[in-house]
Amino acid sequence: MFAADAVAKTSVAVVGGGWAGCAAAIALAKSGHAVTVFESTRNLGGRARGVQLDGRMLDNGQHILLGAYRDSLALMRTVGIDTDEVLLRLPLQMRYPPGSGGMDFAAPRLPAPLHMVIALLRAAGLTRADKMALARFSTTARWMEWRMHNDCSVSELLERYDQTERLTKLMWRPLCLAALNTPPERASAQVFLNVLRDSLGARRAASDMLLPRVNLTELFPQHAARFIGQYQGQVRYGANVGAITRNGDGWRVTLSGEQAPQQDFDCIVLATPVAQTAALLDGLIDSSALGDFSYEPITTCYLRYAPDLRLPLPFFALIDDAAAGDWGQFVFDRGQLDASQGGILSVVVSAASDAVAQDQGELAQAIAAQLAKTLRMPQLAQPLWSKVVSEKRATFACTPGLIRPANDVGLPGLAIAGDYTQSDYPATLEAAVRSGLAAARQILEPADEETEEQS
Repeated sequence: MFAADAVAKTSVAVVGGGWAGCAAAIALAKSGHAVTVFESTRNLGGRARGVQLDGRMLDNGQHILLGAYRDSLALMRTVGIDTDEVLLRLPLQMRYPPGSGGMDFAAPRLPAPLHMVIALLRAAGLTRADKMALARFSTTARWMEWRMHNDCSVSELLERYDQTERLTKLMWRPLCLAALNTPPERASAQVFLNVLRDSLGARRAASDMLLPRVNLTELFPQHAARFIGQYQGQVRYGANVGAITRNGDGWRVTLSGEQAPQQDFDCIVLATPVAQTAALLDGLIDSSALGDFSYEPITTCYLRYAPDLRLPLPFFALIDDAAAGDWGQFVFDRGQLDASQGGILSVVVSAASDAVAQDQGELAQAIAAQLAKTLRMPQLAQPLWSKVVSEKRATFACTPGLIRPANDVGLPGLAIAGDYTQSDYPATLEAAVRSGLAAARQILEPADEETEEQS
């Protein structure tokens, strides 16, 4: 990915220790640069990290990765992670509990596109019209090479290609919410097609669903910190950067606080949330160029039961209906991912603005009642413990035609990184990692050119 063991020639500050910042720091450190990561909290990971709940390390939100997450998986292997050990790999599926009024769609482990053909033929709970609509959509999307001349909403795209109401409810809407965290009526059809292109439309393994067996901090960030240290880099926790300024040909980083210590670097990567990045760049560039973003929350509800409780599958899709108090969209059996978490279920509500407005105790009780009814397991109505975790600005709203900034904002020796930058993907871990690697390349390429000129 990047040349290893080069002679250190540039000092680089990476501000922000989320997945984008970690990716940039790893690439820069591996290429021989002296890297310092400034992280304002006590842990790396940003909006995808482990947190202490009920005496256990759980996550601030349940995640599903895709086999198409090429750069994320490669970076995990770079820092020494056995991805087969820390991720449960399942074939593409959209499976609802039996008797819930949903469907049962699961792709076999066959070469593409045969796996999708067989999955469609075997799918239970879909009418012939539903299956024909799905086949028509997939064929048309391939023919048009997954590209649109003019972006529109996902809902408009589905209407244009005559997708049935039932297929939209059971397949397309849940996929859109899970991938883009934006309701179909407001979500970008082009970005949705990009995700489908690299999963449903690619090789079979790319469509696999990957469920973390460990908490998100253990999955990648803590390995990233160790790797950076092995390459003589440094991670400074609790270091809140209050300002960056030009210092000759380089950059000066000033930390917030009474002492406000300063440190000089040759280059800098800003891997902070877009609002913080804009504030740090104010006065250096027109920060409005970073884009005009709105945000969507994600809520995860954890419910603990007796340790021996198990669901029939590691996860199910759920039919959500907020008006009826059915908030959950997916339920995960944590005990099937990590034996130490037996009896813990996590339920995800994406694009969760209405859910966030609810009383947390009442929301947890409503979700428990939904599980008891849908899974036909009455004991689920009375959890031993519950906790609702909401990330109110979990992702940007991935709307049609959204302009996202490039990594290069026109300042020498500076790059920005984050899942909000230019990308085919929505605000995912893969988008963050790809952005971090792109920012690192921007820092590396001028240095490489200078070395060539000197030689």
